[in-house]
Amino acid sequence: MSLHTPIDYPFERTRLADFIRRHGYASLEHLQQQSVANPGRFWDEVVRALGLSWTVPYRTTLDLADGIMWPHWFVGGELDLVDNLVGKHARDRPDAIALRWEGDGGETRTLTWRALAEEVARVAGGLAALGLGEGERIALYLPMLPEAVVLMLAAARLGAISVPLFSAYGAESVAQRLRDCEASLLVCADGYFRRGREVAMLAEARRAARECPSLRHLVVVERLGARRAGSDAGLPEMGYRALRAAEWPGGGARAFPAGHPLMLIYTSGTTGKPKAVVHTHSGFPVKAGVDLMMAFDLHAGDTLMWVTDMGWLMGPWMVFGGLLLGATLMLYEGTPDYPDARRLWQVVARHGVTHLGLSPSLVRLLMSAPDAVPDAEPIARLRVFGSTGEAWNETPWRWLFETVGRGRRPIVNYTGGTEIGGGILASFAGLPQKPCGFSGPIPGMAADVLDPEGRPMRGAVGELILRAPWPGMTDGLWRDPARYRDTYWSRWPELWVHGDWARVDEDGHWFVHGRSDDTIKVAGKRVGPADFESALVAHPLVAEAVAVGVPDPLKGECAVCFVTLRDPARAHDWPACERELVEHVGAALGKPLRPAHIHRVPQVAKTKNGKILRRVMRAAYLGADPGDLTALENPAAVEAVRALRNTAEA
Repeated sequence: MSLHTPIDYPFERTRLADFIRRHGYASLEHLQQQSVANPGRFWDEVVRALGLSWTVPYRTTLDLADGIMWPHWFVGGELDLVDNLVGKHARDRPDAIALRWEGDGGETRTLTWRALAEEVARVAGGLAALGLGEGERIALYLPMLPEAVVLMLAAARLGAISVPLFSAYGAESVAQRLRDCEASLLVCADGYFRRGREVAMLAEARRAARECPSLRHLVVVERLGARRAGSDAGLPEMGYRALRAAEWPGGGARAFPAGHPLMLIYTSGTTGKPKAVVHTHSGFPVKAGVDLMMAFDLHAGDTLMWVTDMGWLMGPWMVFGGLLLGATLMLYEGTPDYPDARRLWQVVARHGVTHLGLSPSLVRLLMSAPDAVPDAEPIARLRVFGSTGEAWNETPWRWLFETVGRGRRPIVNYTGGTEIGGGILASFAGLPQKPCGFSGPIPGMAADVLDPEGRPMRGAVGELILRAPWPGMTDGLWRDPARYRDTYWSRWPELWVHGDWARVDEDGHWFVHGRSDDTIKVAGKRVGPADFESALVAHPLVAEAVAVGVPDPLKGECAVCFVTLRDPARAHDWPACERELVEHVGAALGKPLRPAHIHRVPQVAKTKNGKILRRVMRAAYLGADPGDLTALENPAAVEAVRALRNTAEA
């Protein structure tokens, strides 16, 4: 596989290269080795490079007295996190823009660093006036609005724990999480706009609130502007404007211990109730900051935008990491292809975005749309693409790198998870890239790939694991240490098993082949769904593809694929097209791995931020329970798969 080096993006000028030179490392490989061998030295250097200020300096960088599962970072240290994120920039650059926002309909707002600092102080005062304080949980059921950023920071200022929730959840899913964390306050929006239509949230929030006895207040951020009927949530309700106007009952900014809980982020697996991942005042911003500095080459004054939701990791990651580095945050409320595929690039140009994060699914969507390629001049400030959430296919990767980026902009492929607080593997801006791959582990991450017996392996697919802790690592799961141990630490002694299949090739480049529980095992051979999907989207007929494993009496399991078409009119003889696609996959992967069936569908099941829901499509095809569907963007996609099953049975 060929290497691609971005034109006019020399690695020698990046923040990572400067870090290597300043601290006397011989190369990136040397830095990666030493960051794992001597974590105390490395993370001390990172803290200084990030400019993190301590009210009380820490005594010990890392204490493993309680074992690798329960590391203690920056022991004895106390910090005013909000001053590090906002206050220092407000003093140095008060009139520079800290936050930009664009709504679905094109309306815009901005906040300077001074205005953001003042707004956070006002809202923290309002929260304190409601009796909220240290350790209490404040649930944020909000879309991509500036108020979501303000409230996360205000909670941190009080030492409260913010709990961001996906904005498209229904009442039942919201209530489940509120009860689990025993939230004291729920902040919701009355709604938001999506594709020109109002999406109401307040009624769902009120229904959820009635099911959570620990709640004391409901605060409403007005976005739709419609008159609200009287509250039926069974608890006091007030507007955001009234909250920010409340009198602070005394006290000012405070410092908290490095390990003080900052945030709970819920992550759903394929089974069981959602897990509440615990992040801390020091660990989460340090991990987000170092990843943005080293992998993405983010500088103060750059503008960072990620197409995501505040209820997913990348929303808070962008807030805490981006602000720590002094970057401007760009929040976008709407869908990136509304009213057409040019919208994303118009937003990028209008707000001077320098770093744009998006998913491979979004790239495939844009790639199939007419007029999806932006002119060079309007997006001239855009320097770096970021990508996370799922495995790439080579055809859309090349389209983004070569056609949109014109070979000048690196694609920082980035994979990790909510429990990681950021990334495990990344590409590094300025270095040669292989399509769909990663340069390697991010410094500080002791990653490896193991075979089923727990031995390191190269050149074949195995389990992605971590051998040492890092600051952004979850401080357990909320009030559930046994589940934390069983989920990540139970397979091999003192090794974190991440749940991804990965491979390191002969050149040392890394590839991720999907979740372990998504992997398809055909006649004893494990194959990632991305391998089937990449082969299919390389065919000119296919726009998107999803591969799942289904039971097979001979092979144990076989692959069944679902595809959307670039030009449905070309598939008037579908049986012939299916045979052609099956043989195409067989030529790419080997005849024994030819799919049993390839079905055409009008769309594939995705979350609101574009992540493919393979487990849902598999369950629909097999007639099984698909589990939690609250993150599902397009229920019609699931019904189409169910219809395929019903047709086959008939």
